Amino acid sequence: MHAAQIAKDRSVTVAQGAANHGRVLPRAAAWLVWAVSGLGVTLGVLALVYGALNYDSLDAVLTRVALQAVWAMSFPLVGAVIATHRPRNPLGWIFLVIGVSTGLVVCGYEYASNVFRTAPGTAPGGGLAVWVSHWAWAPGLGLLLTFVPLLFPDGRLPSRRWRPVAWLSAIPIVVIPVLTAVALWSWRGPALLDPDGVSQAIGALNAVLFPAYVLMLGCGLACLAALLLRFRRARGIERQQLKWLLFACAVTITILLVVQPNTSNEWKLGVLLALPLFPSVPVAAGVAILRYRLFEIDRIINRTLVYGLLTAVLGLGYAAGSLLFVLVAGAGSDPPSWLVAAATLAAAAIFRPARRRIQAAVDRRFNRRRYNAAKTIEAFSARLRDQVDLDTLSAELLAVVDQTMQPTHVSCWLRPSPPSSSGTARSEAPPAPWVY
Repeated sequence: MHAAQIAKDRSVTVAQGAANHGRVLPRAAAWLVWAVSGLGVTLGVLALVYGALNYDSLDAVLTRVALQAVWAMSFPLVGAVIATHRPRNPLGWIFLVIGVSTGLVVCGYEYASNVFRTAPGTAPGGGLAVWVSHWAWAPGLGLLLTFVPLLFPDGRLPSRRWRPVAWLSAIPIVVIPVLTAVALWSWRGPALLDPDGVSQAIGALNAVLFPAYVLMLGCGLACLAALLLRFRRARGIERQQLKWLLFACAVTITILLVVQPNTSNEWKLGVLLALPLFPSVPVAAGVAILRYRLFEIDRIINRTLVYGLLTAVLGLGYAAGSLLFVLVAGAGSDPPSWLVAAATLAAAAIFRPARRRIQAAVDRRFNRRRYNAAKTIEAFSARLRDQVDLDTLSAELLAVVDQTMQPTHVSCWLRPSPPSSSGTARSEAPPAPWVY
C-alpha cells in the first residue's frame, strides 16, 4: 500500500512537471516576444525624443507626448512577461499589440511633425509615418475596450454565450484600420497633420465608419458588463485578480478626467504624479495574471480611500480657513505668517484623530467583515475578564472563532493539567484551551 502511494505521488509529480514544461514558451517564440516588446518600447522612446525636438517647453512634452509614450512602453513590457510565463493566456499577446499600436500612433505623429514642421526635409518617410498614425489606433483601442475585459484574468470567455460578442468585437478592430488606411493612402503627407486640410475626406470616412464606431462602443460596454458580472460571481483568487484590474482602471480614469485636462497649457505637479500611475492598468493586470501578492490589493484600496478622504478633509479645512480670513480681512490682504503657522499646526493636530475616524468609517462601510470581527473580539475580551466557568468560556470561544474566521470545522480541546512529582494533578492552575 505504501509503495503504491509513493508510485502515485511520483506519477503526479511527473505529470505536473510535464504540464509546467508544456506551458513554457519555446526559445524562438520567446525571442520573438521580446523583439516585439522592444519595438514597442523603442517607439515610445522615439516619441519622447521627437516630442522634445518639436516642442519648446517641457510642459508641452509632458502633457502631449509623455503619457501616451509611457502607455506605449508599459503595455509591451508587461505583455512580454505574461506571454513568456503564461503563453496560453492570450492577454499577454494582446498587450503586445496594444503597446505597438499606441507606439505607432504617438511616434508616427511626432516623427511626421518633426519632418514637415520642425526640421523640413531632414528625414524621409514623414508621409508614411503620419498615414500610419491615423489608422494604427484602432487595433489597440479596440482590444483594450473589448477583449481585455472580456478575457481577463484567465484568457477564457465567461461562458459560451459570449462568443457572439467576441466575434462582433473583432469586426471594428479589422474594418476601421483597413478602410481608414485605404481611404487616406492618397492623402499621406503634411496634409494629414492638419485635419482641416482633409476635412472633406475625413468627414466622408467617418460617415462610412460610423456604424463600426457604434459597434466598437457597444461591444465595449457589453464586455465591461461581462467583467462586472464575472466580478460579482468570482470568489477567492479570481476575485482578487479582478480587484487589481478594477482598481487600476479607477486610477487611470481619475488621471484622464482630473489631471490631464487641467495640465494642457502649463506646468503642474499633477503630470509628474500621473506619469508613474498612468501605466497602472497593464502593471495591475500583470500582477493579477501572474498571481504575485494578490491579497495586497485589499490593503492598497483601503489606504487609498483613507488617505484620499483625509487629504480632502484637510484641504477643505484649509480652504475654509482661507475663505474666512478673506471675508474678514478683505480680498486683497495677504494672510500673516502667524495665521499660516496656526493653520499648519491645526492640520497636524487633527491629522491622527481624523485618520482614525476615517479609517473606522472606511472599515465599517467597505470592509464590514473585518469591522465585525474586531467588534466581536473586543466584546469577547470584555466578557472574558468576568467569565470563570470553563464550559461557558469554551462555548463562547468556539462561537467567536466561527464568527470571525469562518472555518469549515472548529473544536476546542482543554489540555489536562500536567501531573506533579507525587503523581497527583495540580489544581491550582486551570487547563489551557486549544482551538483547532
